[in-house]
Amino acid sequence: MTIELDFTHDPKATSWVESANGHPDFPVQNLPFGCFSKDGKNPWGCVAIGDFVLDLRKLADTLDVGDTRKILHYAAQSTLNGLFRIPGGASKLRQRLFELLTDEAHRALVEPCLVPMAEVHMHLPFDIHDYTDFYTGIHHATNIGKLFRPDNPLLPNYKYVPIGYHGRSSSIRVSGVPVKRPSGQTMAPDADEPSFGPSKRLDYELEMAIWVGQGNELGEPIPIGEASSHIAGISILNDWSARDLQAWEYQPLGPFLAKNFHSTVSPWVVTMDALAPFRVAQPPRPEGDPAPLPYLLDADDQAHGALDVQMEVYISTAKMREAGDAPHKLSSGPMTAMYWTMAQLVAHHAVGGCNLQPGDLLGTGTLTSGEEGGEGSLIELSKGGKQPITLPNGETRTFLEDGDEVIMTAFAEKDGFARIGLGECRAVIVG
Repeated sequence: MTIELDFTHDPKATSWVESANGHPDFPVQNLPFGCFSKDGKNPWGCVAIGDFVLDLRKLADTLDVGDTRKILHYAAQSTLNGLFRIPGGASKLRQRLFELLTDEAHRALVEPCLVPMAEVHMHLPFDIHDYTDFYTGIHHATNIGKLFRPDNPLLPNYKYVPIGYHGRSSSIRVSGVPVKRPSGQTMAPDADEPSFGPSKRLDYELEMAIWVGQGNELGEPIPIGEASSHIAGISILNDWSARDLQAWEYQPLGPFLAKNFHSTVSPWVVTMDALAPFRVAQPPRPEGDPAPLPYLLDADDQAHGALDVQMEVYISTAKMREAGDAPHKLSSGPMTAMYWTMAQLVAHHAVGGCNLQPGDLLGTGTLTSGEEGGEGSLIELSKGGKQPITLPNGETRTFLEDGDEVIMTAFAEKDGFARIGLGECRAVIVG
């Protein structure tokens, strides 16, 4: 893994797009990719800059961008799959766009390609063929394990193998799409047989989405030392969970209806180039934990394979919105809560010969900090539903109710660099 900083990371760089300067999410040092439309249909590629999106299709028709012309053509398509299939393509285009957006000489040609963000509809950034949800949050795994196995919360394989399961890609939706409460079978503790009905223990899961860029051929593993180069970028992920459905159905094969009804992802793909200043060492494993097996162990990955990204989750109930109350922060925590690095997830996923493809989504699993106030789900905040949490307006929650909106945000900041953000991942629960 090579961490390279260049002119696009200069904290003193400013854009002639004035709203980008000092923007908490989308300064010119970020330039995340996404797909938008003006009518909610037929999307095409764009980049976020301040309070605007840069229309890449119109840009491609407007000016000669030199050796990035072919790359820009792929970036302007209905999804980003083609762009990230090109080795180094997104990196080259991001650098060229940085030049265009910081040099006043290009303003007259580029400014007509800007569209106010408030006027656009955002879409899924990729055509997602496959979705895999991992379980890398060791503090979350421990908390959940204690609910079922107080004396042995983590199973023996957890510290040796990245645990994951294949999810349902067809039900992934972009931020803002309402979530319909799922129904399924549940088994009450004192019942003789299960009942059917809407989930009563609907929960959110604070996760991050890792997007695959370059794929691999079937039967050809991705070495751990090369795995980072196969990552296109990250977004925020809320992998909604029906806890009561899952408790009944998950043995022996794992989650099914409890997880396949809806997953929400933020629309912006923040590239690994933009995140380069925020690469940090993977937190050391606790004393006594086994070292990763050789195919998962790379010294450079251990030194730079984690991301110093902070995550936050808020709730806004129907009553809060009616009263004009601001959303209430439920918890916050770092992406460094991952027990495994992103590269380790990619390498393990492909080690048996599985062929990853551009646009595949890998979920980190719920990320809990391990400290009070850093819980990544309501089941942890409410101690398994036994201790309701009280909101500022007096409402209480153990799990989500119809009308509740969950809002997740994430950002990276560090002295000497511009803060960059990932935008929002939000959705309202409907009956």
